Amino acid sequence: MKKSILAIIGVLASATPAFAHHPLGGQPMETFSHGLLSGIGHPLLGFDHLFFVVAVGIAALFTGYARLAPAAYIGAMLVGCLLMSFGIGLPFKEIIVGLSLLVVGYIILSGRTLGIMPAVALFAIFGLFHGSAFGDVIAAQEASVGAPVLFGYLIGLGCLQYGIALASGYLIVKTWKTTTAQAVEARIAGAAVAGMGVFLTLENLEGIVLGAFV
Repeated sequence: MKKSILAIIGVLASATPAFAHHPLGGQPMETFSHGLLSGIGHPLLGFDHLFFVVAVGIAALFTGYARLAPAAYIGAMLVGCLLMSFGIGLPFKEIIVGLSLLVVGYIILSGRTLGIMPAVALFAIFGLFHGSAFGDVIAAQEASVGAPVLFGYLIGLGCLQYGIALASGYLIVKTWKTTTAQAVEARIAGAAVAGMGVFLTLENLEGIVLGAFV
């Protein structure tokens, strides 16, 4: 049991972003390939996004469509990111991002499984808001360079997150030999994600309350 818990911590810790150097070494980005390298090499901003991608990979595993279900998140995330890069943002995105960890983490914690259609719908809805939050910080910078760079960046970012989601499911099976949603290791991972969702949600609510009195 102790080894299982340490393995869970290792999977989630591996999702913590590293402050990697820009793959182009600070050189100006001018082409599609430059944007692609930037999207792959750029660390994902915020542990909240990374924890959610890991949770998507774990939850998708028990739908029976471990490869298809995460693709719904990736596609919606790219749409949200692209829209935000052109100034079309979604409201309450930070609140929804926090709730996304709480909801998907709780589903994993509960030991329940999602059908493929509910999973696709849930991942896609949350993906739009995660993508919009990404666009706040990074996609707009790439858009200012030019459309080829931006699209290269989005493809690289999408491939990176899809790889993380698939790797999470793979590690669940290979490291913990987990085949059902009721397995204790998977449920502990869900508890960690849900706990992070609770923390972020309370933090966001606190900001709203305090802002109302300022």
